Amino acid sequence: MKSRIAALAAAVTFLVSAGAVAAAPAIADPVPGNPNQFYASCAVDLLGVPVACLETDEEHATHICQYVLTAFGLGLDCIQR
Repeated sequence: MKSRIAALAAAVTFLVSAGAVAAAPAIADPVPGNPNQFYASCAVDLLGVPVACLETDEEHATHICQYVLTAFGLGLDCIQR
């Protein structure tokens, strides 16, 4: 149990130090009503899955994204607009 708590504390410390807990990236427009989501322009692979995303304004966005914590680290969860 103590190891799980220590792992969770380490993950939270890492995220805070990396700035991942911030509501949204500074350069991207936030999505109204969803402070954790932001507009992004993403390239997609042949199956339509976003593979590379850049933060952008609402006018140039192809996707709406948010940062998520996965088993492999910090990732992006994006939906097409």
